[in-house]
Amino acid sequence: MNLKSLAKDTALYGLSSIVGRFLNYLLVPVYTYYIAAESGGYGIVTNLYAYTALLLALLTFGMETTLFRFGSKPEEDDKMVYSTTLRMVGFVCFVFIAIVLGFLKPIAGGLGYAAHPEYIGCMALIVAQDAFQAIMFSRLRQQQRPVRFVILKFAFIIPNILLNLFLFILLPKFFPGRPALEAAWQHFDYGVGFIFLINLICTTLVSLLFLKEIKGIFYGWDSKLARRMLKYTWPLLLLGLVGILNQVADKILFPWLVPGPEGKVQLGIYGACAKIALIMAVLTQAFRYAYEPIVFSSSRDRNSPETLRDGMKYFVIFALLAFLGVMFYLPLLRYLVDSGYWEGLKVIPIVMIAEIFMGIYFNLSFWYKLSDQTIWGAIMSAIGAAVMIGINVAFVPRYGYIACAWGGFAGYGTAMLLSYFIGQKKVAIDYDMKNFFSAFCLALLLYGASLLLQKLLGVGMDGPLNSRMIALMGANTLLLGCYGLFIYRTIKKHANKFKAA
Repeated sequence: MNLKSLAKDTALYGLSSIVGRFLNYLLVPVYTYYIAAESGGYGIVTNLYAYTALLLALLTFGMETTLFRFGSKPEEDDKMVYSTTLRMVGFVCFVFIAIVLGFLKPIAGGLGYAAHPEYIGCMALIVAQDAFQAIMFSRLRQQQRPVRFVILKFAFIIPNILLNLFLFILLPKFFPGRPALEAAWQHFDYGVGFIFLINLICTTLVSLLFLKEIKGIFYGWDSKLARRMLKYTWPLLLLGLVGILNQVADKILFPWLVPGPEGKVQLGIYGACAKIALIMAVLTQAFRYAYEPIVFSSSRDRNSPETLRDGMKYFVIFALLAFLGVMFYLPLLRYLVDSGYWEGLKVIPIVMIAEIFMGIYFNLSFWYKLSDQTIWGAIMSAIGAAVMIGINVAFVPRYGYIACAWGGFAGYGTAMLLSYFIGQKKVAIDYDMKNFFSAFCLALLLYGASLLLQKLLGVGMDGPLNSRMIALMGANTLLLGCYGLFIYRTIKKHANKFKAA
């Protein structure tokens, strides 16, 4: 496995993902400081973006992975694969937009947004463009063009941030003497509706910048190829749908399980605090962007099992580093959300461990993708989603959003274990289990030591940033250094082994 290539591409793809997410994190305090927790406005944002995530999986229907799979086959025309994929996804997106805009008011009413059908219209146009762009972004990854990938990602990120800052920080300063402007702000849930409008503007800008890649749609159409691709991808569609359900079903179900304004308030608190934990999802996404093309390109040689084994090892140890980093410096990271949302900070460690399980499940997924047994992915993800939904339905009405966090933990954990045990029977890979358990045990030991110190110092995460909290973070830095030493020794051992080979 070319670790230098993986590290370089992960850094470049991560630049757009990690820096982009970090800059968007800067919007979380803006939203939570200007949209009061008790208003439930951030609950609306959380709920609608959950729907768009599910729709994105539906509209791409697994064609990102299918593009990689068929584009890597020597007997296939690379350009024809891309053009056929782009046409199929484009047609589905066009039909979707026509249906939503044609039945906008009934759909908005059914989702509980009868007073604001424009929210639904905006989100439909956004998700359709995102799905179409996803194929073109995958094409850039396939061609190993991370620089253009990053430029186009930032073409959305920077205008989105600037417009949101203007909307929430500068625009209210113009309210005095302009009652109509303030009334419009209040009508759209104190700025919530404008969040969707800005997203639509920035997404459309990126679509215009993709004109060069869109021309690939004219490479041609191959009906036989399309049928073979659809046969390969339909299990991936199920896999994508049930996989995303594990991420968003709790946020979609929550208003139905806890109806009324209280449901939106709780959902807003949960959604805001879960944002802090999503650094794990960012790491997984950046790793996937760089790792997936490498795996598919190496699938033709006998070293592929070694690629999978090493990739899993490095994902686990760095994912645990991210977990410890967030938990050890939570006294600072909590300021990403307003103090009115701090009661939800208890979900962060649970959500982060769940995201680690999801990342491991992604790494395990290559056994059925490379062997064209994608139906197994759909089955295992469906079981995981059923576990997660069952826990939400059973416990959310009684325990609130903390049950959402445990539902994700159980759902991802179930899918991860199923994929490992079934995969070892189908395509056995000698994963470095000793290293995995060592990393997990060390990370949990260090986290436990931090919790003990927190208790001894009498520090609470809802308290002020005082000298005791600073002392705790100082001690946590030493604990994090212990884990850093473990990573250094692991990498050095791997390097020595590589030289010996």
